[in-house]
Amino acid sequence: MKEYILVLNKDEDTVSVIDIESRETVKKIETGHNPHEIAVTPDGKKSYVTCSLGNEINVIDNEGFEIVKRIEHEKFEFPHGVGLTKDGEELYVASTYSSIIFIIDTEKDEIKKHFPTYQEHSHMITFSSDGKKVFVPNIGSDNMTVVDVEKEKVVNHFPVGGGPEGTAVHSETDHLYVANQKDGTLYVFNTDNYEIEYKRRLGTTPIRIIFSPDEKYAFIPNRESNDVSVVQTDFDRDGEIVPWEMKRIPVGVWPGGVVFDESGSKAFVANNKTNDISVIDVETLEEEPERIDAGIHPDGIAYLKK
Repeated sequence: MKEYILVLNKDEDTVSVIDIESRETVKKIETGHNPHEIAVTPDGKKSYVTCSLGNEINVIDNEGFEIVKRIEHEKFEFPHGVGLTKDGEELYVASTYSSIIFIIDTEKDEIKKHFPTYQEHSHMITFSSDGKKVFVPNIGSDNMTVVDVEKEKVVNHFPVGGGPEGTAVHSETDHLYVANQKDGTLYVFNTDNYEIEYKRRLGTTPIRIIFSPDEKYAFIPNRESNDVSVVQTDFDRDGEIVPWEMKRIPVGVWPGGVVFDESGSKAFVANNKTNDISVIDVETLEEEPERIDAGIHPDGIAYLKK
């Protein structure tokens, strides 16, 4: 089997399929306008790409790396964040400017339901560790929407920091990590009562949070300080186990999407303004000397093994 990273090049409307071993682009897929985020099904057979300015979702068959369907809806207004249920049977999509959540049946690749958050600029999709809830950061409302997956409806909102965007849930502690881009902060929430347990300073404009496969680290790209905050999730500080920023790793200009390989030994960071991918050695927490070439304005990124 081979390992790939799928990199969305926003300003040339393509997906670069990059072989991790050779670090070469083996194919470029032409997409709808302005591809932003990507989700790969658990079986690796399909990828879903939100084309935000084209107001469509492209369905890619990963066998031949071809677009097999384009999903459209009159209420798609900058579709952006995507996330799959644990069984891969449903895809959740956040449409930013309409602040509507769409649920797509991945067998038929058809929209089965949609509903509003009634917040401003609902942007990303993150599932709870048990898969029963979806957390949606609302950039313009400085809060988080909670969706009940079984009921398929909004059940709560709670305040976070300024301009929340990056979110992730740690499966062992069930903590929700939120990167607030306006504040340059990380908030860590208890998902039972939605109270803040920890606050940490980050770089300038943190926009994503990705856990390493073992969840020891959270990698948080800081868009305007051109680095990645490495937060150790189980740092021993005077006998208390807490999340703690260990390091900021300089990368390219405007880092965005981040993904790890299966082993967790390498992390790949899409640098929007230098049109390349930084490769980080997770053991040393250093960027490797050679970057991987990408297309114009690479951002969203995913890992695929097939």
